Amino acid sequence: MSNKKDIAAKREAEKAMVSLMIKLYCNRKHGTKKELCAECAELESYARSRSDRCPFMENKTFCSNCRVHCYKPEMREKIRAVMCYSGPRIMLRHPLVGSLHAFETLKGVIKAKRSH
Repeated sequence: MSNKKDIAAKREAEKAMVSLMIKLYCNRKHGTKKELCAECAELESYARSRSDRCPFMENKTFCSNCRVHCYKPEMREKIRAVMCYSGPRIMLRHPLVGSLHAFETLKGVIKAKRSH
């Protein structure tokens, strides 16, 4: 697989993960069932657009570990709330996906500590 395909696959995986986490958050916090509420739909669209434009996709793990934060402050707070809620719960709802997410998070933390 070429590097462009690797990056595209990584980008799509990140977008799928953030969508899944926002859906879990919205279902539990806003009582939605199938569709996201307007606020969460806006956040999902924003987060996915940030992933589409990320110039660091090749080397980064998650946005929280990135040296450049491209989210607007309001959206950053919203996505942080989603991640704090959904992160621990993703393991119960989607164990495989949650395990992969936890592994990538840990890998990113170790990488960040080594580079500082």
